[in-house]
This record gives sequence, C-alpha cells and structure tokens, in this order.
Amino acid sequence: MENPEALIFERSVPGRRGFRLPPCDGPVRPSEELVPEEHRRAEAPPLPEVSELNVVRHFTRLSQQNFSVDTHFYPLGSCTMKYNPKLNDRVAGWGGFALVHPFQPAAHVQGLLQLLHELEQLLCQITGMAAFTLQPAAGAQGELTGLKMIRAYHRLRGDDRPTILIPDSAHGTNPASAALSGFRVEQLRSGPNGLISVEELNAKLSRKVAALMLTNPNTLGLFETEILTITRLCHEQEALVYMDGANMNALLGLVKPGDMGIDILQLNLHKTFSTPHGGGGPGAGPVGVTKALADFLPTPRVRKVGRRFQWDDRSRHSIGRLHGFYGNIGVLVRAYVYIRTLGKEGLERVSRAAIINANYLLARLAGTFPVPFGTHCLHEFVASLKPLKPLGVTAWDVAKRLLDYGCYAPTVYFPLVVEEAFMVEPTETESKETLDAFAEALLRIAEEARTAPDTVRHAPRELAVDRLDEVKAAREPNLRWTPAASQAAEALVSPGNAE
Repeated sequence: MENPEALIFERSVPGRRGFRLPPCDGPVRPSEELVPEEHRRAEAPPLPEVSELNVVRHFTRLSQQNFSVDTHFYPLGSCTMKYNPKLNDRVAGWGGFALVHPFQPAAHVQGLLQLLHELEQLLCQITGMAAFTLQPAAGAQGELTGLKMIRAYHRLRGDDRPTILIPDSAHGTNPASAALSGFRVEQLRSGPNGLISVEELNAKLSRKVAALMLTNPNTLGLFETEILTITRLCHEQEALVYMDGANMNALLGLVKPGDMGIDILQLNLHKTFSTPHGGGGPGAGPVGVTKALADFLPTPRVRKVGRRFQWDDRSRHSIGRLHGFYGNIGVLVRAYVYIRTLGKEGLERVSRAAIINANYLLARLAGTFPVPFGTHCLHEFVASLKPLKPLGVTAWDVAKRLLDYGCYAPTVYFPLVVEEAFMVEPTETESKETLDAFAEALLRIAEEARTAPDTVRHAPRELAVDRLDEVKAAREPNLRWTPAASQAAEALVSPGNAE
C-alpha cells in the first residue's frame, strides 16, 4: 500500500526553521559555563528541521486520516461516544473559565465557584443522591473514590469487611479499583437472562461483604429489573451498594439511582454530559452519595455562605483530596452548559432517543447477528458474531472491515459472557439515515464473510494503512528515532516496497 504521508523526519531539511529568535541584546556566555559537562549532550539531538507551514500541513493531513465523532459514526458500546455541541466548547473556552489560575483567591472566582456549586445540585436532582464531589478526573478515579469511602465507612463503625461482590458482566475497571483499594473481589455469575441472579447474590452475601458494585443498565444494555430486591438484600446485611454510572445515558429523566437504593454513584460526565473524549481524556467522574456518607466525601468542597461561595475543608470523616485542585474544570463547565441547555424535559428526550436508536439497530441486525440476552435493550446491545466463525471470520475482522465503510468499530470481545461479542451503542445524536447505513454495512460484511472471507479477514483495505500488528506494537514499541529506525523508514518508502 502506498505510504500517503512521509514521516516528519523525512521532511527535514538541514537549516530549515519554524522561527528564529532575534539576536541577544545582553551579555552572552557560552553554554559550557552554564551547564555542567555531565549534563551536556555530546551531539545535537536528531530533531526534524522543518518550517512552520510544513509542520501544520503534516499534522493536519494526519488528523484528517483519523476517525472522530465529528467525522464518523462512533457506535462504541459502553463508551457513549456521542456528538458534543460546540456551544459547550465555546463557553468552556471563555476567559473567566479557561484562564483561571488554580491558586486564585475564592473572592476572585465567585462565578466559577457558583457554577461548580450549582452543578453539584443539578447532579443531585438528576440522580436522587444527597451530595456530590466533582474532584475525580475519570470514571475509574470515581470508582476508587467510592471504594475509599466504603472502606472508611465500615472502619468507622469498627466493621472489618474485606469483600466486594461484582457481577461477571461488569466493566473491567470495577474489579481493578476494588483490588487497588485493598478489597478481595468475588464474582457474581449472571443469570440466564443476563441480569444479576438474586439467588446467587443471596448465597454470597454475608457480614464480610463491604459492598456490591453493579452497573445499571448493565453492560449487556439490560435494566436490572430486581434492583429494589438487590439493594434491600445488601442493606439487610449492612453492605453498601455502589453503582457504576457509565451507562447513565439510558436513565436521564427516567429513573434516579437514589430511588433504587444506591448508596454511592459515579458519573462519567465526559460520556453522558457532553465532553469530547477519547485517547485518554479529558474526563470527569463525580461521585454522589447518600446523606449517611456525605461526611466521607473528598475535600475541599464548595459551600455557599450567604451570597458568597467559598472552599471548605471541614469534614469529620473525609477521605481527603483525590485530585489536584478541584478536577478537570473544563469538563465540568461543559456538563453544566449541557444540562442547563436541555433542562429536565430535554434530558429525558436524550435517554428515550438513545433507547429507541439502540432497539432499532437491534431489530435490524438480530436476524443476522444473534443477541443472546434480551429481545429489547436500553441504550446498547451486545450481539454475537459467533455464526461467522465457521467461515474463518471473527468479530475483530468485522470491526476492521467496518472502517472501510466509514464507521468506527463497536466494542468487541466485551463483555466476556458473550462469545465473539459485538457491543453497539448508537447514542441519541445519530439520525435514522446513519443507523440504516451502519446496519447495511454490517449486513454486507456478513455477506462478504460468506462469499469472499479474505476481504474481511484482511481488512481494512481502503484506508491509509492496512491492518497493523497491535500486539507487536504494544509489546515491542519503538518510541525513539534512531539510525536503525531511519533505515527502516527509508526501506518502507523506497521503490519496490510500496505495498
């Protein structure tokens, strides 16, 4: 395949610069007098020498080869990669938000503190929780925050509870966060309907269980219909119930976790409440709690005293600070704008549209790609591509082939309870035309698997690069520019090696 974009090092021309500094108008001393010899390079670093225009064009062309929410359909199951209104970005970029210094006195940032205080109140209204912290910078850090509070809560009561129960369909960060917090993880097997088995839960509940961590709707896109029974059984054993709110996009305006008996809830603002995300950030994972746990929230918190807002470090049982300063403020501003723009009725329409879109796709695809659990879903569903395995085609192959059709790949091989899992979440922002194009692409790929399986097995075929060896890249990363790497790059783009 032809290499469409040379490396930045290959565009280097000796002596070329992006900018030049004016001559120094003060005394000049040689660097040898300022930097000890052991800290000086023997040779200049082999950095590329390019003009500003070449740099801009190079990286712009590379960016245009990427998939993104703004350019492609992104049905990434369990991640809620929906379109994010540009209005939210614009407001977050206002100087009063974007240019604030973390050490500015509270008296100088009253507007921002008011926004943070009001956002906490809005999240309480949406979820039915009593109080929130906005500090955690990601969903996983929100999980860690919740688990630290669970441990602190039981220790204050003199109760040693070493175990966390987690369903087998849970997000992978759940058991990781629990183990990192010093708990022993015990798995709950899903029932035949893909939901938590009340019998299994009852058998494993004891006075050694600190909490149950669950996701509702779960990662199969199914609502836990026995949620009130589940939380009651846990509370009877004085265990807490933690809810991973990564799938809150299905519940906005419809159901409040607080009404389900949830004690601790983490939200992913960068998913449900509109912040562009991917590639590791930015994120925000606020944690809401019941009144009984409010004193364990991280500090500082924003308090309103009269007409003024201030930082408050007072808390009898706080687990301390979880994040430098007060979290990712830009994400919090975007979430605030999103909520205030839509209002209660708008948030409800978000969830209803997300549910309708997911069920529409499920109905179109289930005849070709069976859905093992549930005939209906909430915001997402998990199909099985097992019928294609006898043809030598896997879920991984289908995901790669979808890229040729202009769609980003759904989540594959998760959750583990579905063989050849293909997890689709269309979100509420996609049109029926986009959903139909996605469904038609998958149906055509299924036909290709039967008639020309190599076309699917060797995909993608239409992009700037073909299928990469992700395992080799992860295990043997080449992150430095060396003479050997230079020779390899030259060989890659030399005549006769274009394919």
